[in-house]
Amino acid sequence: MMEKDAKIYVAGHRGMVGSAIVRELNRQGYTNLVTRMHGELDLTRQDAVEAFFAEEKPEYVFLAAARVGGIVANESALADFMYDNMILEMNVIHAAWRNGCRKLEFLGSSCIYPRMAPQPMKESCLLTGELEKTNEAYALAKISGLKYCEFLNRQYGTDYISVMPTNLYGPNDNYHPTHSHVLPALIRRFHEAKVEGRAYVTCWGDGSPLREFLYVDDLANLCVLLMNIYSGNETVNAGTGKELTIRELTKLVAKVVGYTGEIRWDSSRPNGTPRKLLDVSKAAALGWTYQTELEEGIRLSYEDFLNNPMRAQR
Repeated sequence: MMEKDAKIYVAGHRGMVGSAIVRELNRQGYTNLVTRMHGELDLTRQDAVEAFFAEEKPEYVFLAAARVGGIVANESALADFMYDNMILEMNVIHAAWRNGCRKLEFLGSSCIYPRMAPQPMKESCLLTGELEKTNEAYALAKISGLKYCEFLNRQYGTDYISVMPTNLYGPNDNYHPTHSHVLPALIRRFHEAKVEGRAYVTCWGDGSPLREFLYVDDLANLCVLLMNIYSGNETVNAGTGKELTIRELTKLVAKVVGYTGEIRWDSSRPNGTPRKLLDVSKAAALGWTYQTELEEGIRLSYEDFLNNPMRAQR
């Protein structure tokens, strides 16, 4: 168990996941959190990361920093997504090991699993098939990070773990019109359509893909739990065990936002992976389950969007 005054470094504390982890740690009474803004510490600079760890010597690390984006962002910057994510992961994990970090938790993504993996996807299906091409570069970087944690455990006896969340949403999300993920993109699209009085909104694909969504504060609760009770080389899935079609999701977002116009579909645009549902029985066996139902989570996310207009300008 982490001591309440243990020095804990949260990498990526201003992002959606990192900020949720900080909230959860504060809620549980942890008092010695270390954070750095990107301007203070560029995690893609090895010398800077090594100097930071040598000076601060954090006992625990939550590695939530990442370059993230939706289909458009991934497809248009394949090399950048792979390089930035891989190098920042390796820098942080390696520096943590060199400086005697007691435990590190690596945050990945469900896109690491094969495109046509058996559903729901178990942790054991990793590297058993071809990845989804639209986010292959990001997935390869995340696989490298979790494997590096595993290999350090096997070679040096470290206690580094990983957690693989499903599609996340919630406070401090990215609402960029083209570079965000599906749920925040829909929130922005329907909000703008409502404000501008548009008769219809056009959504990508045909609406058939099935997706699972987890409120980010529920993930943060699992992350802290795992840091306290879990050790092992195999990752842990984080999700709800529930799914819905993108078409159903758009209707739900429109309802929460209050948009009453028509929803049209552009089938010339990519659908992405046809289905992504995680098997969350491992997390359940550890005593965890999600708390926030999707409609309530979307409502909270929409409130966050309205209260923080600068986020819509990313």
